Amino acid sequence: MNILGIETSCDETAAAVVTDGVRVRSNVVASSLKEHAPFGGIIPEIASRRQIEWIHGVVAQALAQAHMSLKDIDAVAVTVKPGLIGSLLVGVSFAKGLAYATKKPLVEVDHIQAHWYANFLRLAFEHKPLPVLPAVGLVVSGGHTSLFDIKDFHRVKCLGKTRDDAAGEAFDKVARLLNLGYPGGPAIDRLAQTGVNDQIRFPRSGLEGSYDFSFSGLKTAVLYYTRKHKDFRVEQVVYAFQESVVRVLTDKAIEACRRKKVKTLLVGGGVAANSALRRYLMEASESRGIQVHFPPMAFCLDDAAMIAGLGYHLM
Repeated sequence: MNILGIETSCDETAAAVVTDGVRVRSNVVASSLKEHAPFGGIIPEIASRRQIEWIHGVVAQALAQAHMSLKDIDAVAVTVKPGLIGSLLVGVSFAKGLAYATKKPLVEVDHIQAHWYANFLRLAFEHKPLPVLPAVGLVVSGGHTSLFDIKDFHRVKCLGKTRDDAAGEAFDKVARLLNLGYPGGPAIDRLAQTGVNDQIRFPRSGLEGSYDFSFSGLKTAVLYYTRKHKDFRVEQVVYAFQESVVRVLTDKAIEACRRKKVKTLLVGGGVAANSALRRYLMEASESRGIQVHFPPMAFCLDDAAMIAGLGYHLM
């Protein structure tokens, strides 16, 4: 079964074709990120205008790369939440029109759920085994930080989420504070690899007795530190900041696996590409017999393949 996925929740305009929820036939992403960079964040008006301009061409390109036409598509899956309202309207309106015109089923997909599902996607040359459910899902992105109890594709419960800033949002704001540019996550990850230190320690908001997260206090601690210590070294500050974030994420995810008595951890979202988070989670999971899964880098960021893949199971 071939599913056409459409994703327009933020600044990306994406379309993909996925067969049987696993095999990625095409995955096309057009991003307006460079236009947002001067502002230090996403400008909703710019994002939605570019998506209106690009969506037809992106969908056509995804079909061409998959060597398929609309006649070969069995259903259309589209992101319906969460996201920027203007951007979501572009994708949903296009998908509804396409489904109506071709008499194909329309499948509505939650963007956040699709991030952990990205671990089930495989490219044409990949043959590694699929993750085993039940599992705990950790989704970490610019707008969301959440933990899920995943029984199967239809029974998913949110265990906890951020009470303020998402982890990726904290990365972007700290990067802006330190003049590292936008997006901040990759810049901090690269710079932190040169800044190992034992001098700076930022607070970790554990929120004991809860699976929720909080990163606004950490962001504020970085601000106060840089104001007080005018001679600070940027690489040491970002190393300490990143370590605080990834340790909280790791501790919560591993504890959820222990409490739920599952041996599979599915990680997704843009921050899943962070090298420190990958290292900490792999080290912590290995000693506890937990199999941790990360999507390929192309499927960590917003894309339509994960929408098409999960949409297959939700039909």
